[in-house]
Amino acid sequence: MTKTYQVVGIGNAIVDVLTQSDDSFLELMGIQKGIMQLVERKRGEMLYGAMRERTQAPGGSVANTLAGLGNLGLSTGFIGRVHDDALGQFYASEMARDGTDFVNPPVEGGELPTSRSMIFVSPDGERSMNTYLGISAELGPEDVADDVAGQAEILFLEGYLYDKPKGKEAFDRAAKVCRANGGKAGISLSDPFCVDRHRDGFRKLVKELDYVIGNEHEWESLYQTDLSAALEQAAQDSGLVVCTRSGSEVVLVRGDEEAVVPVNRVVPVDATGAGDQFAAGFLYGFATGQTLETCGRMGNVAAAEVISHFGARPETDLKALFVKAGLI
Repeated sequence: MTKTYQVVGIGNAIVDVLTQSDDSFLELMGIQKGIMQLVERKRGEMLYGAMRERTQAPGGSVANTLAGLGNLGLSTGFIGRVHDDALGQFYASEMARDGTDFVNPPVEGGELPTSRSMIFVSPDGERSMNTYLGISAELGPEDVADDVAGQAEILFLEGYLYDKPKGKEAFDRAAKVCRANGGKAGISLSDPFCVDRHRDGFRKLVKELDYVIGNEHEWESLYQTDLSAALEQAAQDSGLVVCTRSGSEVVLVRGDEEAVVPVNRVVPVDATGAGDQFAAGFLYGFATGQTLETCGRMGNVAAAEVISHFGARPETDLKALFVKAGLI
């Protein structure tokens, strides 16, 4: 029986607002370079006001991954929450334009505006993200429809959702419905601080889910040990473990099977979205039944494309790049 969606993602629906800035500006504004910080509404508005020459794009980690999968021609849906304001309408229509069903209509009324992340891109390509969570933090189990989660071959969850109790409930419900209907569910660990905040919950998830994607810092944080010991433990716990290491080989482990995939190093124009697009390439391989090594190589090709330009979503035909790399 074919399902409606090859991949459904659930995560924060965030509009990325980007500007270029130098290190002295970051220092002046008290912005920590290269990491994602959550900000309150007032600081968010102040930073938004301080941005010169803004560009905006639909963002959020899992939503970026879905845009990559849409580029690759898979049928995708996104469970997220936006307000019925200008940014929310922009978000919903851009997701649809990228070929992903934005399954929940923008919410009318309500107190909170659409979530946004003020991103300051340094000359070296590093992004410093200041995220005001707004309405997407209200995502709850009532936003997860059975005919969406249950109609997914693969469900992709965002670790950041664990930061709010309702988000965690939405996440648990989506995974349960997907797997009860024969789908596979997995998570991206999101960031080391997120792992620190939810270590026990995430360790439990690693045992319950079908695949887990994280970078070396996230895996080390999860098991509070060095990378090789962490991956050994993860491999015993999870169905499929994926570990990216910015600029070095990617490691994929499933039971006794292991693939170590080399990376061609490139100097990033904008490092944003590298992890999100790696996940898109990997999930495309996973959804189409490729070997572990091919899944890893597809992830690397997609990540290399996105860091070669400004913005977190692919601008080239990824499938053509896979063909060129001999992957399909």
